[in-house]
Amino acid sequence: MQITDLLKSQSIQLNADPATKIDAIYILGDLMEKGGHLADKDTYLQAVFERENSGSTGLGEGIATPHAKSSGVKDAGLSAMVVPGGVDFDSLDGNPARLFFMIAAPEGAANTHVEVLSKLATMIIDPDFKEALIAADSTERFLALIDAKENDKFDVTVPGFIKTEDTLTDVANDMSANATTVAATAATATAETTGANEEKPSARKVKGQYDVLAVTACPTGIAHTYMAAESLERKAKEMGISLKVEKNGAAGIKDALTPEEISNAKCIIIAADKQVAMARFNGKQLIQTKVANGINKSEELLTQAMSGDNPVYQAIADDTAQVEDSANDSIGRQIYKHLMNGVSHMLPFVIGGGILIALAFLFDTFDPTNPSGFGSGTPLAAFLMKVGGTSFGFMLPVLAGYIAMSIADRPGLAAGFVGGMLANQGGSGFLGALIAGFVAGYLVLGIKKLVSGLPDSLEGTKPVLFYPVLGVLFIGIAITFIINPPVSALNNWLMESLQTMGTSSRVLLGLIFGAMMSVDMGGPVNKAAYVIGTGALATGEYGIMASVMAGGMVPPLAIALCTTLFPNRFSEAERKSGPTNYIMGLSFITEGAIPFAAADPIRVLPSCIIGAGTAGALSMFFECTLRAPHGGIFVVPTIGNPLMYLVSIAIGAVIGCALLAILKNPVKA
Repeated sequence: MQITDLLKSQSIQLNADPATKIDAIYILGDLMEKGGHLADKDTYLQAVFERENSGSTGLGEGIATPHAKSSGVKDAGLSAMVVPGGVDFDSLDGNPARLFFMIAAPEGAANTHVEVLSKLATMIIDPDFKEALIAADSTERFLALIDAKENDKFDVTVPGFIKTEDTLTDVANDMSANATTVAATAATATAETTGANEEKPSARKVKGQYDVLAVTACPTGIAHTYMAAESLERKAKEMGISLKVEKNGAAGIKDALTPEEISNAKCIIIAADKQVAMARFNGKQLIQTKVANGINKSEELLTQAMSGDNPVYQAIADDTAQVEDSANDSIGRQIYKHLMNGVSHMLPFVIGGGILIALAFLFDTFDPTNPSGFGSGTPLAAFLMKVGGTSFGFMLPVLAGYIAMSIADRPGLAAGFVGGMLANQGGSGFLGALIAGFVAGYLVLGIKKLVSGLPDSLEGTKPVLFYPVLGVLFIGIAITFIINPPVSALNNWLMESLQTMGTSSRVLLGLIFGAMMSVDMGGPVNKAAYVIGTGALATGEYGIMASVMAGGMVPPLAIALCTTLFPNRFSEAERKSGPTNYIMGLSFITEGAIPFAAADPIRVLPSCIIGAGTAGALSMFFECTLRAPHGGIFVVPTIGNPLMYLVSIAIGAVIGCALLAILKNPVKA
């Protein structure tokens, strides 16, 4: 399969002039749809925007490769666009992007498709090829250049940049050379061709020996993984450094590093935005950085790798991926990553259990003579309550366990689970389990250092004896005698304060949590509000979670409503995607508002924050409750005071819509 099989002429636009990054993505999405590659364009573009939210695909040097794997993709495909004047795409070097390739891959894409898409990503790193594509005067020329590059026929030294069988003859005729000159020219051309095809100086010098080894990986494994590898290989060739790169792509690992190669290498470069196997690099000098730096800072990384002055990675035999966090990560960022690891593993238990518990109340009949038995009064209700309660009971151990595992890898899991369970039993609840997870993780790291000096003959006993026994013992002591007493007292005080809080205070609380959901729409502030609301469920406080979900539903709904009622405030592309936000909002997917907020944050964010805060406040005022931490409109039957809950969300959406219509100026036709 060739790249031109995935890139059709109707999916190419030359001389485009998008005004913003958002416009560029929508144009590329329309081109992708024209090629027949999409089953649901809105779903695919949502995935593209989510990918952009995690880090710009503006790679620098005038290139951008927005991409995503999505269920909205029917079959793998490409769209391309040239913007001669450039457009700001938040590129890593700050320069405008001029050449765009959008990549679409279906979930579970075949390896062949992924390999072709990845090949394109490495081809456009060539600056001569990039400029030739930008200068193309027709889609036919654009496709011909790609086909030539893919088949090793692209050459800037020949007319038209595309080698043909008659190239040498034409050159000879143009030069009016004699037979000897022609022979010499042919010999020279042959030597140049042979030299171009020879193994790169950055490739293997001696079997199993390289100066530097590298591993590249990105979350989707389509573009950045291979572009970083290509950039490092090109720069290593220029610098005369022998290099091998392992690519952790969507099609699996390519060019895997062998133990012999690792043993002989001077330094390892890890340019990755996802976890890779690290224990194999124990005792080696190692540099860890973002995959984007592999693309844009390849010379700097290779120079540093060859300097011999790099930290030595120390792994424990049973570790799979323990390495010091990148120097670019602040302490706050590290804590956030550990916390989110725990929360992401905890949520399935909370959602499944919470909804089943809510259904237990829905299918039961309240008995005034036995109010404490409500939720278990009928066989069906009792069954749902038992299963849901069991699932819900795993919430705190799983939270603490996976926070600890994020810090200390597998040895931290047992200590974290026990710490979370003891926090639950000791009354410190969600906050105690949160602390227990971090304490357990760092305790186990300390234990690893403590036993690192033991003889090698005891290495196999560490993961099955020392780590679990000492980890569980120390976290048991810490949680029982140090963490539980003060935290449980604080927890009880907080819950009593919430229960005795007056209406005005609870309304203010709802306003704050509702507004937080719209501040960064899926970012740390949004996640903080959600985590607190979820934690309150474990203590029997259901009003906060109701305010949190109401606040999270409002931004997409407000934007969708505004695109419907005030379409002249939005571009054509935004109007087309606006109705999708009705579904996003009703499903409690706040991220649906991100493209609009990114395009116009000064006007969109204040409008959404005020609307979301209003919905959260009204939810508290009407004493609405929510036992499930997710579900949107689909869990309304399980909500306490459901009618007024819907009214609260509707009022918040209308206020957000009205403010947005006032603040945004009409778009010029």
